[in-house]
Amino acid sequence: MEMGKFDTFETTTALSNARKGFRGRLVCLLPIEGTGRLSSEEMERRLIEMGFIEGAELEVLHEGPFGRDPIAVRVGNATVALRRRDAMAILAE
Repeated sequence: MEMGKFDTFETTTALSNARKGFRGRLVCLLPIEGTGRLSSEEMERRLIEMGFIEGAELEVLHEGPFGRDPIAVRVGNATVALRRRDAMAILAE
């Protein structure tokens, strides 16, 4: 990986840290083993199937009442509910 590609991570935030009203663009998926109930490969596959692909426009529409979990995210033209622990794998800017 080229050194310049690491600069992107300085301007990104995990979608799990985003608040209601956040709008951004998906930079990459970075599932970390052990943060959820699925393997990192399975989590990445499921997120891609739901439309979380590089460059997709994202908007956090809603936060749950207890612990702000789950969140409702508009990805493209679809609305998806995610646990914050699963949203940790989504980096956006």
